[in-house]
Amino acid sequence: MRTFISCQIGIAFLALPAIAAQPAPKGATTTLAVLETTDLHSNVVGYDYFKLAPEPSIGLDRTASLIAQARAEFANTVLFENGDTIQGNALADYQALVKPLGCGETLGIYKVMNALRYDGASIGNHEFNYGLAYLSQVTGNRFQVAGLDQPKRCAGPALPQVLANVYSVKTKQPLFAPWRIIEKKVSAQDANGRAITAVVKVGIIGFTPPTIMSWDKRWLEGKVYTTGVREAALKYIPEMRKKGADIVVAIAHGGLDDKPYTAQMENAGWYLAQVPGVDAMLLGHSHQLFPNAASTAPQFNLPGVDKAQGLVHGVPTVMANLWGKHLGVIALQLRADGKRWTVQKDKTRVEARSAQNADKRFVAADPAVMALIGAEHEATIAYVKTPVGTTDFRMTTYFADAGDTSAIAVVNAAQTQYVKNYVAANLPQYAKLPVLSMSAPFKSGLAGAFDFTDVPAGNLALNNAADLYLYPNALYAVKVDGAGLKAWLETSARRFNTIDPAKAEPQELVNATVPSYNFDTPTSNEISYEIDLTQAPGSRIRHLTLRGAPVRDASCETTTTVSLAGSYPCSSTSKSIRGAVPNRPSYRPWSR
Repeated sequence: MRTFISCQIGIAFLALPAIAAQPAPKGATTTLAVLETTDLHSNVVGYDYFKLAPEPSIGLDRTASLIAQARAEFANTVLFENGDTIQGNALADYQALVKPLGCGETLGIYKVMNALRYDGASIGNHEFNYGLAYLSQVTGNRFQVAGLDQPKRCAGPALPQVLANVYSVKTKQPLFAPWRIIEKKVSAQDANGRAITAVVKVGIIGFTPPTIMSWDKRWLEGKVYTTGVREAALKYIPEMRKKGADIVVAIAHGGLDDKPYTAQMENAGWYLAQVPGVDAMLLGHSHQLFPNAASTAPQFNLPGVDKAQGLVHGVPTVMANLWGKHLGVIALQLRADGKRWTVQKDKTRVEARSAQNADKRFVAADPAVMALIGAEHEATIAYVKTPVGTTDFRMTTYFADAGDTSAIAVVNAAQTQYVKNYVAANLPQYAKLPVLSMSAPFKSGLAGAFDFTDVPAGNLALNNAADLYLYPNALYAVKVDGAGLKAWLETSARRFNTIDPAKAEPQELVNATVPSYNFDTPTSNEISYEIDLTQAPGSRIRHLTLRGAPVRDASCETTTTVSLAGSYPCSSTSKSIRGAVPNRPSYRPWSR
C-alpha cells in the first residue's frame, strides 16, 4: 500500500487516504529494495523499428521480468523511472507526431508503467523534445506557462512525477511537484526478531540537466527556467525531512562530474551526493552502467566514487544503463530509532542486474507488456514502412570513426541544401558565405552489436530515414569565424585517444567515454583538415583550409549548420542566423 504527500505548489495529484502510521519501534529492522529503470527512450518492447526486426537485448518487456524477480526476492520494494522515458524511437514519434494522442488516451509506455506499478518517476531532458504542450498533456498536468492554453487535465501516468529544478517563468513555481513522500507499508522485524508491519516514508526528488535550456531552446525560452541541481536539493531536501521523510531518494537525470560546480552543470551527481540528507541516488542520462568494477568511464573513476560497491561519497548509487537492458537495485537496510527509519549504509548493497544471463541468453519478455502495447506497436511498424525514396549506395556507421561518412554525408547534404535555400530566400546578406553542415553518427555500437546504422542500397522507407538520424533534434545555422570553426573540430576530435607513436603495442583509437553523437563531422569538399592524434585534445587540428585557403582565427566566416545533440564551443563572434527547426524534415524530401 502506498500514499503520497506532496509539497503545496498548486499541482494536484490523486491521493489515497493517509495511513495512520505510528513510528516503528526502536530497534526494528527491514530491507527496502529501491529499483530503477532509466533512459528507456520508449523502448517498450524488444523490437528494432529501424531494422524492422525483434531485438532481444532491449525493451521494458524484459526489464519487467527482472522487476518480477526482484519483487519475488525482496518483500519490500519501490520502483522508480529516472527519465528520458517518452522519446527516442519510432513508437515515440508515432504517438507524438504522426497520430497524436487524444486528451483521454494514455501514452503507450505509461500504460505499461501503470501495469508494472511504478511508484514514481523523474523527468529527463528528452521529455522536453516534443514541446511543453505535449509534455503537459501526456503527463496529466496543466502547466502554467506562457502560450499554453490547455482547457483541462488529460490522461497521464498513475504515478507521481517529480522535478525540482525547472520553473515556470509565469508563476515562478516548479513545473512539476519537486518532491513527493510515498508512505510504503513494509514487512519488518522488531528488536526481538518478531514480524511486524510498519510504514517507511520514502521521499523522492527529481532533477534534470539545466542544459535543456540550450538543447530545447525553441520550446522552453521565455516559458521556463532552470536552477542548479545542488541549489534545488539544498532548498527542498530539508523541507522533505520536515514533512516526515524517513529516507530521501534523489532521482537525478545526469551522471558524475568533479569539475568546478556551476548552476548549469549537466552531470551534477558528484555534488548532489554531498548534499546533506541524500540517502540513495538514482542516476541516468549517460547511458552507462554503475556499479561496474571494470568501468573505464572517467565519471566513475573520480575521488569519492566506489565503482565496485556503487557508492558516491558514501551514498548508495545506481545507474541502470539504457533501453531496459538493466534494472538498478539498491537494497537499503533500514533500522528504526524510535522516531524514524535510518539507513545502515554498511549493510546496504547496490547492483545493476542485466537482462542478459551469464550464458548469453536473455530473460524472457513479459507477454503482458506486448498485450498492452500491441496496437500501438503494429501501427508504428506500418507507419515506418512508408516509402520515401531510393539510394544507389549502402549507408552505414560501422566505421564512421575511421572515416566512412556514407551515413553522415547524406544528412549533411540535406541540411546544407535546406540552409542554402533559406538563406537565399530570407538572408541574402549571407548568401556568399560557405555553408558547412556538421552531423554525427548516433549509432556506434554503444547499446550492442545491433546499434549501428545500416541502410542498404535500394528503396528507402521512413525507418531508413530515422535510422540515419536517431533523434528528431533541432537544426541551427550559426555564423562562425575561423576560431569558432577550429574549436568545433577540436571538440569533435576528442572522440579519439592520444596515440603514442613510440609504442609498438596496439593502442585504442576511439575514446569510448566521448559519445559518438559528439563526433560532429563536416563532409563538404570545401573544407579540408587533418587530425593529429599524437597531440593532446584541443591541439589536434592541422592544415585547416576552406575553399582552398588556410583558415586562421578571424580569417574567414562560414555558416555552420548543426543538429544539436551535445555542447560545443563557439567564439565570441559566433551568431545564430537561423533558429531551431526540426532536422528530419530537411532530409526526407531530399532523399526522393
